[in-house]
Amino acid sequence: MAEIAPIGAETQRALALEQRYLAHNYQPLDVAIAAGQGAMVTDELGKEYFDLVGAYSAVSQGHTHPRIYQAMLDQANNVGVTGRYVHNLLLGPYAAKLCQLVERGDPEIAMKMLPMNSGSEAVDTAIKMSLRWAYDKKGIPDGEGRIIAAKGNFHGRTMGALSLSTTPEYRKGFEPLADNIDWVDFGDEDALESVITDKTAAFFVEPIQGEGGVIVPPAGYLKKAAEICRKHNVLLVADEVQTGLGRTGKWLASWHDDVQPDVVILGKALGGGVYPVSAVVGKAEVMDVFEPGSHGSTWGGNPIACAVAMESLDVIEDEGLAAQAAKLGNIALERLKAIRSPHVKEARGKGLLLGVELDQPARPVCERLAQLGALSVPTHDNVVRFAPPLIISEEQLHRALDLVEQAILEMN
Repeated sequence: MAEIAPIGAETQRALALEQRYLAHNYQPLDVAIAAGQGAMVTDELGKEYFDLVGAYSAVSQGHTHPRIYQAMLDQANNVGVTGRYVHNLLLGPYAAKLCQLVERGDPEIAMKMLPMNSGSEAVDTAIKMSLRWAYDKKGIPDGEGRIIAAKGNFHGRTMGALSLSTTPEYRKGFEPLADNIDWVDFGDEDALESVITDKTAAFFVEPIQGEGGVIVPPAGYLKKAAEICRKHNVLLVADEVQTGLGRTGKWLASWHDDVQPDVVILGKALGGGVYPVSAVVGKAEVMDVFEPGSHGSTWGGNPIACAVAMESLDVIEDEGLAAQAAKLGNIALERLKAIRSPHVKEARGKGLLLGVELDQPARPVCERLAQLGALSVPTHDNVVRFAPPLIISEEQLHRALDLVEQAILEMN
């Protein structure tokens, strides 16, 4: 591990306690964040860093956004968690706001939602819903429903979400997983159609594979996939936990192909960087397969989550963050593509979800970037991934990209 910066006494103590008492399922950089504002974070000794990760897209509105933070505090002063055994005053308005957003102003699409807490939990919810829909609506015999997933995907770490993954290091030591999954190459609509059978319930896909290395499919792929799914009465389930809510330059990445998925999974930015919030939004005929007792979540749809989510959505709209992501994403991608290094194989992405693929492991670049004052993460070993807060200014972005270029050009 390269030495990134001098470490204060409080940070040393915190890292020692993590080493002793924490399960080591992450390998973080030796940076401990003490405070954050907008696109910047600060360590104990006051060193500032450009946050080019944004908590994996969870901080799209920036760190400690005052409106979102205040919405959380205001609601916490009234009531925090109520449970779904009673109603609360915010869940209905929140459901309406989110469904109307996904409907794009067309109420005939008739969306409904189910509130959850994490992206993985929402993926598991969508899996359960897809299978029940297949049995109750499509007529597949109970227990015989199958799901198609794209190779190289990432849907989460729970057992259900993990069952959709092809990545060996994610699956190792956790098998047996669900065996009713069929995998197809991402971006290949012919492969999708070839694997569909009369037992297929749904096709789960990320419009852009983030954890998989920021893989952007060919233009029109999702549109063709949607047409194939409709043809065979298969649900198109878009996992937009990372790509949704303005990240790629539109509210949903699916909309780049003018696709209205049957089911959309949302999370991360829905919590505005202050609270875990996720949701499954789907067409009414699909969501209606749930009945009292068939699914639930103690914390899902709690008043604080509803208040935070509604304000988070309002901030994205009021501040034009989708358009901001589109504009700055084009600037960033051009700059990344212009880096003249023999170690850069490709720069790619859409909006402010970007990646630079290298011909060697990416972690040393991330460590050097941290030394220089910018935080990034490696994914799939050799890709440096970037997902900064959407509120980052153009001037901040250029300064951060200067550091990215320097770190890459210093590679041996």
